[in-house]
Amino acid sequence: MTNELLDALKLLKQKQWIDLTHTFGPDSPHFAAFAAAEFDTLFTHDDGFFAQRFSFPGQYGTHLDAPIHFVRDARYLEELELKELVLPLIVIDKSQEAAADADYSLSVADITAFEAQYGTIPAGSFVALRTDWSKRWPSQERFENKDKDGHNHAPGWSMEALEFLFRQRSIQAVGHETFDTDSAADYTQNGALLGEYFVLEQDAYQVELLKNLDQVPPTGAVIFNIVPKAEKASGFPVRSFAILP
Repeated sequence: MTNELLDALKLLKQKQWIDLTHTFGPDSPHFAAFAAAEFDTLFTHDDGFFAQRFSFPGQYGTHLDAPIHFVRDARYLEELELKELVLPLIVIDKSQEAAADADYSLSVADITAFEAQYGTIPAGSFVALRTDWSKRWPSQERFENKDKDGHNHAPGWSMEALEFLFRQRSIQAVGHETFDTDSAADYTQNGALLGEYFVLEQDAYQVELLKNLDQVPPTGAVIFNIVPKAEKASGFPVRSFAILP
């Protein structure tokens, strides 16, 4: 007797799985406004079992931001549907551009050029911006990339690109390798994270501080975003991974 679900699982296990998640700890890069994580040992094996206490902001390490993170009266983490957390994965590679210009922002022209090569981005996709910024891990200094005047420089999404993806392509979520959705230059100019607010205002979520996007093809993979179900949470560290076609 055949079982379609078990057959599908067998097929998935034959594919290559890529971990998109940083291992994080007290010394890991984190948003400058947050204190570093604290990991404490409560009991050791000498007590009969090993147990720890973890203290960190919800937006720490590779993490998922729920809409409520920026938008009043929006959905909390626990309200995200399970099927929203497993999506077709699109990876737009702008690593060379980010290497040449740390303030690079993905443009609509970048997206249409991508689609000319790989086809129209399907509705319901998770679109990830590859910049290879994750290769700066585990250096806080290199992630912030400050100039002599103390200003950060990091790539991100332009507002126009995000509006195009959500309004013209009906995507479901985005992800990136940096602390923020917006490039540091756009944040400096606008004085606010307008792109991040826009994403979450769409009742969508995003995943920040992804890694290993260089190991994922532009199209055809599936992303899984497995996250704890903390009560009334605005976000939480996530275990994101991709299954390749």
